[in-house]
Amino acid sequence: MARRDDLAEFVRAGLAAGQGREALAAALSAAGWSAREVAAALDGWADGATGLPPVPRPQPYASARDALTFGLLFLLLGWICFHLVMIGFALLDTLLPDAADYYDPPRSSLRWSVATLIPTVPLFLWLNRRVVAATRGDAGRRRSLVRKWLASVTLLVAALTLLGDGVAVIYAALNGDLTARFAAKAALIAVVGAIALAYYRDEIDG
Repeated sequence: MARRDDLAEFVRAGLAAGQGREALAAALSAAGWSAREVAAALDGWADGATGLPPVPRPQPYASARDALTFGLLFLLLGWICFHLVMIGFALLDTLLPDAADYYDPPRSSLRWSVATLIPTVPLFLWLNRRVVAATRGDAGRRRSLVRKWLASVTLLVAALTLLGDGVAVIYAALNGDLTARFAAKAALIAVVGAIALAYYRDEIDG
């Protein structure tokens, strides 16, 4: 058995024998287990009703199916956010022209972003709807480790994007380069990053 399996079995046997949680925690701490490991082991079991053994609590899990589903959702969200920003930048360049900017971006890049969004947005919405429906029917799916890890990565990227966006705005202001177009583009990035944060806001502890 793995060390954690030994720990779980010790806690189960101790609770089944009527030992108190404080006594089990003291014994485990004396054996060298950390406070976090001891707390996790004890939290893995609920006290059973009179005459019943300790009841195992649900644990996080990982599956290949979740890796495919949530990995695809993660990539789709990234593509959608990126191409929304690209389209927004192109529109802002048109609405807020800069006389000092002689660069005329190729229209093919704008068409590419539109072409990307046409299939990815419906696919993302359909897949997200399936995930929400499946989670509503089986709350255990919210314990998916893949789901939590990808949500963590998304939140990290979104937070770093917002931080970098804020630094860029402050630098431009201090340097005297904060134009209306620059501010509008920074606001667009902030909005898209905030949407990604809002989408995954409850995934970590859910």
